[in-house]
Formats: sequence, C-alpha cells, structure tokens
Amino acid sequence: MKNIVNVFAMLLTISVTFAQNKDAAAFKNESKNYTYKANTAVKDSSYADAEAEYRKAISKDGENVAAKYNLGNVYYENESYEEAFNRYKQAAEVATTKAEKHKAYHNMGNVFMNNKEYEKAVAAYKKALRNNPSDDETRYNFALAKEMLEKNPPQDDDKDKKDKDKKEQEKEQDKKDQDKNDQKDKNEDKGDKEKDEGGKDDKNKDGKGNEEKEKQKKDNKEGDGKADQKDDKKQQEKQQPRPNQLSPQQVKSLLQAMNKAEKKTQDKLNEKKAKGVKVKAEKDW
Repeated sequence: MKNIVNVFAMLLTISVTFAQNKDAAAFKNESKNYTYKANTAVKDSSYADAEAEYRKAISKDGENVAAKYNLGNVYYENESYEEAFNRYKQAAEVATTKAEKHKAYHNMGNVFMNNKEYEKAVAAYKKALRNNPSDDETRYNFALAKEMLEKNPPQDDDKDKKDKDKKEQEKEQDKKDQDKNDQKDKNEDKGDKEKDEGGKDDKNKDGKGNEEKEKQKKDNKEGDGKADQKDDKKQQEKQQPRPNQLSPQQVKSLLQAMNKAEKKTQDKLNEKKAKGVKVKAEKDW
C-alpha cells in the first residue's frame, strides 16, 4: 500500500512539473509573439505601440532578454535615458550569452556618454569589451570615453581635490599664524626680560648714583668744613701775633714808653742846657 502511495505521489509531481513546463513554454511563446509585434511597431516608428508590446512580452517571460534590450532602445530613441539604462541593466542581468551581455553593456555606456558621466561610460565599455574584445564600435566608444574623462574629470573628485587643497592651505596658514604668534610671544617675553634687567640696571645705577651723590655731598661738606677751618685758622693767625711781630697794643704801649722816655730825655737836656753842660759830639752809647 505504501509503495502504491509513493508511486502516486511521484506521478502527481511529474504531472505538475509537466504542466508547469507546458505553461512556461506557452508563456515563452506568447512573449516571443509580443516581441515580434513590438519589433514590427519599431520599424513603423510606432514607439508607443512597441513599448506596450514589449511590456506584454516581459510580463509573460521575465527572462526575455530581447524584449528588455529592445524596450531599452525605444526609451533611448525617445531620450528617456534613465528608463533605457534600467532596461539595459535588466537585459545584462538575465543574459546568458556573451553577445547579449556585450550589447547590453555597450548601450549602457552610450547612456552614460549622453549624460556626460564619462567615468561610468568607461567602466561600461570595459565590461562590453570583456564579452566581445573585437567590436570596433565598442573600442572606439571606449577610447572616446577615456579622452572625454581626461578632459572632463568628475566634478565631485575635482571638488574633493579643491576642498583638500583648501584644507591644506588653511592648515598651513594656521601653522604660520601659530609660529608667528609663538615668535611674537617669545619676543614679548624677551622684551619684558630685557626691560626687567634694564630696570634693575637703572635701579643699580640710581643706587650707585645716589651713593656717588652722597659721597660727593659728604666730600663737599668735608671740603667746606676744611675750608671753614682754613678760614678760621687764617683769621686766628691774623689775630694772633706771629713770632718777632708786635701786636698793635704792644706797639701802642711801646710808643707811649718811647714818648715818655724821649720826653724824659728832653727834660734832662733842657736841664743841662740850663747848667751849661757841654754836649758831646759823639753819641753816648
């Protein structure tokens, strides 16, 4: 009984898988039919109809590379580059051959070129060339993208470089300002030190000068004292009689004595004259 159940389950699974595969195949066929109709509409330049048919094809088969890639071309022709890029990207993700991947990446590169995103275009063309290195159009577009990238570097990178340069300049300026301030502080400290030392020197000079002034004053005072002593001594010398020199009082007394003696002598002479006494011719000594 158990074996019969297992066999029944296996038959049921096979039946379901077969039905699913049958449905998948049917969806793929329907998707191909929609794709064909869309391609016909593109040839007739009926892009709106083509877009609708491609969408139907993708809804029936999400792995329909041609439908996604061709829908991307429709958007690209209408300059709807963002939608075109998304469809090319989807085509590259489900592509199973190198040829399909090459076409998808090549057209992604074209979208980036139109948006002037040259760095991304170079990357996309590189991927395309990895899948088909011999494609001349891809190689040409790759070389052109590189040239445009060199002439037009990414703005963000350029901005980053400018910001970096600006920061470096600010850093260098800050360093210069700091060095300048340090030198200024150093000079001020040196000036204050010299000023303090100069003040000490001036103080020492003032003290020394005061000492010299005091000494000079003392010397002057002593000199004045000595001068006064000299004057007093001279005055005393004037007042005091020198040796062998009579004072005025002595001279006066001496004159009085001499006058008295002369008078006395004169009186005696007069008396002798009166008696007739002969005067000697020689001095009586």
